[in-house]
Order: sequence, then C-alpha cells, then structure tokens
Amino acid sequence: MKEKINDMILDWDVDQHLRICADGVLWETIPEQAYMEHDTEGRIYLKDALHKTLRKIDTGFSKGMLMELSDFRQSEIALALSVSVDITSNEVYCSLSTIKEDHQIHKINWPAPFTFEEKKDTYYTLLTVQQGILLPNTWENEVKRLPFHGQFCCADAYMPWFSQIKDGNGYIAIIRQPWDAGYDIDHPANGPYTHVGVYWLSSLHEMRYTRTISYQFVKQADHNTMCQIYKRYVKEIGHFTTLKEKAIRNPHVEDLIGCMFVHKGIKTHVSKNSDFFDPQNPDKNNSLTTFKKREEEVKEYAEKGVKQLYYHLDGWAQPGYDNQHPDYFPICEEAGGQEGLHHLLDTMNTYGYLLGLHDQYRDFYHEADSYHEEMAVWDAHQHMPSHKYWAGGVQSYLCSSIAPMFVKRNFEKLFQEGIYPHASYLDVFTCNEPDECYHPLHRVTRKESLAYREQCFAYLESKGILASSEEANDWAIKHLIFAHYGPYHSMMHAPDALTIGIDVPLFNLVYHECMILPWPMEKIKGHDDQMLFALLNGGAPYLEKDGAYPNTDGVFTEMYEQLTLDEKIRRSQIVCDLQKKVAHCAMINHSFVEGDYQVQTITYDNGIKVLINLHTQQYQIIEESSH
Repeated sequence: MKEKINDMILDWDVDQHLRICADGVLWETIPEQAYMEHDTEGRIYLKDALHKTLRKIDTGFSKGMLMELSDFRQSEIALALSVSVDITSNEVYCSLSTIKEDHQIHKINWPAPFTFEEKKDTYYTLLTVQQGILLPNTWENEVKRLPFHGQFCCADAYMPWFSQIKDGNGYIAIIRQPWDAGYDIDHPANGPYTHVGVYWLSSLHEMRYTRTISYQFVKQADHNTMCQIYKRYVKEIGHFTTLKEKAIRNPHVEDLIGCMFVHKGIKTHVSKNSDFFDPQNPDKNNSLTTFKKREEEVKEYAEKGVKQLYYHLDGWAQPGYDNQHPDYFPICEEAGGQEGLHHLLDTMNTYGYLLGLHDQYRDFYHEADSYHEEMAVWDAHQHMPSHKYWAGGVQSYLCSSIAPMFVKRNFEKLFQEGIYPHASYLDVFTCNEPDECYHPLHRVTRKESLAYREQCFAYLESKGILASSEEANDWAIKHLIFAHYGPYHSMMHAPDALTIGIDVPLFNLVYHECMILPWPMEKIKGHDDQMLFALLNGGAPYLEKDGAYPNTDGVFTEMYEQLTLDEKIRRSQIVCDLQKKVAHCAMINHSFVEGDYQVQTITYDNGIKVLINLHTQQYQIIEESSH
C-alpha cells in the first residue's frame, strides 16, 4: 500500500517491506529483521503471520496505515502495527501494540533496520554509547554486541536515539518509551554496511502498552543537526533541566563549577570469595589510609593554591569500599572513625572545598547484616541473579523499590553523627540497566525502577546534597548535578584496544549546560594528552584519581606519564578557568577540521571556541563576543 502525505511517500506491505521516501531520498527496511523472540520457539518472523490486514488511517493530526497480524504458527500473539506521518512536523511514527499477549514473547524487533549498504565513510551511524560514537560504514573493526546488549537508559545509550546519515541525508530515530527498549547493531569488519534497529522488551511478561519510535528525516545533516533535533524534543516534553535551574534548588551547584576533582579512598577490603581476591599477594587485598592523612593532603592542595576543590571519598565506612552495602556503618574506626571524618569535613569547609561520599544501593552484598533474599531482585524464573565480581564478594541486587528506604536510613544516621556531606555519589544507578523484579511482594517494572532511582536522587536534593552517580544519563537529568564521568567509549578501554568508532560528544551537544562532567587529565605514553578532551568538552579536571580496581573503569596507571602535583594543578587550573566561562553555555557545534578526525573544534553559544590537534597534542582557546 502506498500513500503520499505532505512531501513524504509511505510504501508498506504485509510482508514487512517498509519504504519511506523523504525529500527524494529512499529509506527501505530489511523484512527479515522484523521478528519476535519466543522463550521456547525461538525467532518468529512477522512476515510469517497467517492473517494479515492493512488499511489506511487518518487521526486528524496524522495520516498513515494500520496493520494487524495474527495466527502465527508458534504463538497466539496478535499485533497492531501503525506507520503514520505527523502532518504538522512531518515526523514518521511507528507504533506497536498487542491485541493479544503471549507471555513467552520477551522481545520484538520492529520496525526493522534500514538498508545501509554503501562502503563509504560518508555513510555513517551515530550511537549514543556513553558520550557518543560516529561509526562510518568503512570502519575497520567489527561492532556487534555491547556490554548491556544495547539497552537504553544505561552506559550503552546515554540518550534514547540513534541516527544514520548517507551523503548528508539522514534520519534520527527517537525511542519514546526507552526503559523497555534497546538497539541491535551489526557492523562487520570494514563494512560495507551498518544495520541498527530498535527492539522492545516485554515488561513483567507482557508488552503491556503501546511502543513508539519516531523518525525525522533531514537533508544536509550531520551529528550536530541530530543533537539539536533531540534537544528540541526533550525541551518540548519538559525534560530539559539546566544547571541554573538546579542551582535555584541547591546553591552548592554554583560552588562546584570551577572545582578540581580529586578521587581518593580510605579502606579497601577484598573478600576471600571475591573474583578480585589475590591469594598469592595478600597485601593487595587490604589497604587503609586514615582520615588524618587525607586531611593533610587537602591542606597541601590549599597551600599550593587550589582555590576550588571537590573531594570524592571511597571506602569511608567500616566494611571498606564495595563491601556490605547497604549497611555501610559505622564510619571506619581504624581510619579515625566519626571524629576523623568530622575533622576532614571541617577542614574542607575551612577552605571552601566540597566533600562527597561514595555510596551504593544496587549491589546487595550477602555479608551485609540487612541482607535477605526477600529484598533482592528476582528474575522471571523466580531466580535471584548473583555474582562475586566486586571486592565485597557474593552479591545479589537490591530491589529498587526498597533502595529509597535504605538511602534515608543511612543519611539520617550520618546527620545524627554530625556529618553533612556536600555531595553523594550513588554508584551504578546511571550506568547499569534498569532492573525488573518479579518478586511477588515487590514486582517492579523497568520504568518503575528508574523512578525509584530518581527518588533516591530527589531525597539527596531535599537535604541540600549534590546528587551524582557513576555516569551521565538522559533519564536522570532532572536531578543529577554531576557524575563520576561521562567518557568517550574509547577512554574505558586500554589506549591500544580496538575501538568501535570515532568519539563524538553527542551527550554534551544536547546536555552540556545541564550537568558537570569531570574528565581525565593523564598524558598517556605514546598516545593522547587527555587534558585536550577536558578542554574541548568544557568540563571539570580530575586533579588526582585513584582507581578502585586495577585496569578497570578507564584507569590504566602504568600507561601514564608521571607528573608532579604542581604540574597537575597548573594544567587543571587551565581547564577550570575555561569551565567557569562555559559551564552554563550550550555546546552548539562540534566539527572535524577539513574532515581530519584528529583535529576538532567545539563552539559554545557565548562565542568561545576550542580547537584541539591530536597530531601535535596542542590546543587553542578562542574567545569572541557572542552575537
């Protein structure tokens, strides 16, 4: 069935060929990649439905087609699919609903990916993996499976969209219900194609509600174009929240702008049942630094002229870093206890510095006194997912519906002991995928899981505490002030590791004026000076950062050039001075100079422009008055 709507032509048939002609450019899906995943029957193709109907629809604000599919040999599910054009915006909306459920269908891939077959670097895909990836069709490395299987609302996608551009003509696909969705990506080594498409996950065994993805087609587009489209969208739905707005609720937001970031720890204890336990080198399993020692370091920063500092403290409680959460009390006695932490906080206040404490309300350690499997996440098979990767050993996952109660309990204890941190870091909430819990006493959907995590951030906000988490993420933008990092994907891997594309600041092009992101500052032997990326992105500098685990989370100490503290402070101050000028500014353009990926510029809406040259490891900051 073919229909012309505005300047758009839709051509769709019951075998799942969907052709969209926009501005004279044809986009065509791959029918074989429209399918469902069944728990016992495996893959079921939508084109194999025995009963198919297709008719035109006109809602008054959109026109298009509605397809109904039923009588699949392997399943009783019945689907309603629609493809329509918004007559005002010219966006194409593809929606999926169930007429009849099948509780064994756990995933539906629809609409299918567009063909994208030319082996040209002018054909490229944009993925919101962490800061962002630009993946040319000619990219030499294979890209298939991501750590969280491409789920939205986690590190695999800071924002719920993807985009493809061919010779300047492109589309952006925005997922309207991202909590139960993800994307599949298929790019073989050296191309010649990249296929990317959305998938929908069941929620508590059902599809439950209508799922929608919208496509906007654009001529003469690049990654900046797509980021601006998405930025308009989040403003339209009331999601966009700037640092200036957040500062009204908590004035400490302004105090954080211009800070050098320091990440240090107090106590480390690696449980014998942890995968990190080293029986051959027992000294590596435990370490202790007193609060007094950390206080002396803070004084040294002040003596060396550091005016603004944010100090993140790991392992400040008796169990040690990544141990016995959510029971993180008492304050570490060997390190000085309550009095020691109180003195450290007093010293921070004396110098006008900010102190933040690491905390954790997802990893649920079996050694915690509060641990009980009745409060853990249960999966669809009534099993309790567990592992023993981190320092605290065997853990399950605390159901997100319970997390806010533990947050309140623990912070009220801190307040009773006279400890009022300026900030708190609630670990992994923004980097790990949303949880789904099937426990009969606290069934939780992924959407509800994110809402409970937001409730934890909101509690901190209500107490005047700056909320942060591990990474940046779109779903938490209303409450998060800053994060541990919002890195380029390549920064999380050793410098000589294979990369999955070209790093681009997609997240910052949308949300720069909404969050403060600290950046690594190391000079990597034989590789880039990471200070250049801190400058390019107008972020905060990491003055010092101790990695919690060796060669994990983007810390590769043995590969760094050794710099004196004075040199670190000098370099960090340059980044801080720029951040003060651009923290409240929108990032309006990022470009590769003459197509060279090693020479990049970013322009802010106050006229400041930053140029970095990765060939020469040099930078330039150009200040021009805005118009």
